[in-house]
Amino acid sequence: MTVTDTEIPARTAERPAHRDANVLRWLGAYTASMIGDSVYYMALAWAAARSGSPTQTGLVLAVGSIPRAVLMLGGGVLADRIGPRRVVIGSDAARCLVVLGLAGALLLTSPALWMLIAVALVFGVVDALFLPAVGALPPRITATGQLARVQGMRGLATRTANVVGAPLGGVTVALGGPTLAFAAAGVLFAVSLPLLLSLRIRPLPDREDVEPSGTAWHDLADGLRHIRRHPLLGPLMLVVAVSELGFVGPLNLGMILLARDRDWGASGMGWIIAAFGIGAGASALLLAVRGRVPRAGLVMCLTVLVGAVAIGALAYMPTVALAVAVAFCIGLFAGLGGSLLGALVQTVTEPAYLGRVTSVSTLFTHAIAPLSYPVTGAAVAVWGTGPVFVASAAVCASGAVTGLAITGLRSAELPR
Repeated sequence: MTVTDTEIPARTAERPAHRDANVLRWLGAYTASMIGDSVYYMALAWAAARSGSPTQTGLVLAVGSIPRAVLMLGGGVLADRIGPRRVVIGSDAARCLVVLGLAGALLLTSPALWMLIAVALVFGVVDALFLPAVGALPPRITATGQLARVQGMRGLATRTANVVGAPLGGVTVALGGPTLAFAAAGVLFAVSLPLLLSLRIRPLPDREDVEPSGTAWHDLADGLRHIRRHPLLGPLMLVVAVSELGFVGPLNLGMILLARDRDWGASGMGWIIAAFGIGAGASALLLAVRGRVPRAGLVMCLTVLVGAVAIGALAYMPTVALAVAVAFCIGLFAGLGGSLLGALVQTVTEPAYLGRVTSVSTLFTHAIAPLSYPVTGAAVAVWGTGPVFVASAAVCASGAVTGLAITGLRSAELPR
């Protein structure tokens, strides 16, 4: 805790997250930032496509993943060292300045490839700092018993950003080209800043078993030891890693290849993706309304398992209508399982380690799991979509089965 942060008194009556102005400020800032992200990526893709070849466009879009993967764990260390609020504010301020600067530059010149690559690299660095910090914020702004509800609200914000961001990016590109789209993204990042600045932060409890801060490498090693020694965090990280590896490939690249093989067309694929989003949104809404799910560890494992079975079944649906129904089930069950997993991670982690623990889970979901794309594409070329979807479902299911086999995780509960 720093002297510049506004603190929440240590002893306050627990307020439902959806009625807590502090949480709602965080939610508004997070939603604005996520929509800004979507608009930015739309503008970047369009500018790259207009400025270079398809290969160069792919390079621009992929280059940001390098610093994100390399620096993600360091971002968690920084969040724990100086506080996640400061890191998130600095990240959104950096996004705002860089994107508005690019928009201003495009008023004077056409987008050069080197310029777009430089901006993509900066965003990769910012993401490596932003993602662990934003995941570590909820336990610092609300009571522990409200973390499951906050995970549901965050899921709704993410789905809202997905629904609003892409069309907004398309409209701004159509009206004013990449220049207007980059400017709109910068304004959205700016909107989040006053909301973040007004957040009240809970002080960390004093803990004798937390090692004093040393070098950054010492802090990182300390965080990894905390995960390894904790009876639940290690298994939870394993479930995250394995289930994401089986989930990401078929639900992104695999879906495109499946729609192509079945001649469902872009509209069919659009309906399937929309159904997945609606199912995930429904699970987020359920968690946001209920606030707590009994036997969360068991329910988390079972819902991930059901979602995995649905992934395997998706490749064998003969019609778009049936594929839409299965995609809804994937979104509903996998979305609920993912939200419960996130809530369990936040409730069992010592507050002083939240940034580092979040950086490890985020590394799996945002950096390592996407590496399955080329593997998925190559496997589909050799064996076809059906066997690859089944194999991916088996990988995802193995994560859930691992969780069910660990007594402590199977019986884990969220606080009341």
